[in-house]
Amino acid sequence: MEFWIVQALNGLSFGALLFLLASGLSLIFGLMRIVNISHGSYYLLGAYIGLSLVKATGNFLAAILGAVAVVGAIGVMMQRFFLARLYRQEQAQVLLTMGFAFMFADIALWLWGGDPQRIPTPGFVARSLAIGPVVFPAYRLLVIGVGMVVAVLLWLFQEKTRIGAMVRAAVDDQEMARGLGIDVNRIMTAMFLAGAALAAFGGVMGGPFLGVYPGLDFEVIPLAFAVVIIGGLGSLQGAVVGSLLVGLVDNFGKALFPEFSYFTLFIPMALVLAIWPTGLFGRR
Repeated sequence: MEFWIVQALNGLSFGALLFLLASGLSLIFGLMRIVNISHGSYYLLGAYIGLSLVKATGNFLAAILGAVAVVGAIGVMMQRFFLARLYRQEQAQVLLTMGFAFMFADIALWLWGGDPQRIPTPGFVARSLAIGPVVFPAYRLLVIGVGMVVAVLLWLFQEKTRIGAMVRAAVDDQEMARGLGIDVNRIMTAMFLAGAALAAFGGVMGGPFLGVYPGLDFEVIPLAFAVVIIGGLGSLQGAVVGSLLVGLVDNFGKALFPEFSYFTLFIPMALVLAIWPTGLFGRR
């Protein structure tokens, strides 16, 4: 019984972390239709920048804010100066963002080296808590809580604010939105900023228990795309459900069938797409 509880909590914490990464990708890929292969690089850079700031300041919150600001600025520059010229040109987007991904990987290797590192866990959650018959790290419970809060805030922003309505209008019909006086270019840039910032936030939050190392960016990006594809393009509800599903399946698959971990992860994705080609919550 303890095994199943621990693995379920591990899967939920990993799913919450995936949501921070995939919710940003859902904005960029699902709503803007930009295939950003370098989204995993935002996660990696956020983790490394957070690591440096924690070492320099000893403040975990400062690390989050600094990583979000720097990576968000990188995302804005990529969108304004490069990707804005390639709107709805998927092949060009893939090649360009893949090039950026390799470039960011080399820069990270040059600046931070090739040894695996770990962001220190904040002191107030650097302990374990008893949950029934099991003892579980408090930090992983914090990650689950943060993922829930971010999901609620994103839903409120998307569904209950005027800016959220403008975003939906710009995505559904750009020409009509421009005719209504909406600055579509600014909306797209703001969405890309939010997506990059969420990925960087996820990188800092994941650093204390997943670590930071070269190649992490290319490990997380297939999982993020799996979440978005399973949940449905542009669906926040789909990103939540997809993240939890991928997190739990990935964790239980590695625990029960480590030699078939990729098989157990991507077979459910194939089955979902076979039944619902647009994803669980995508537009039919």
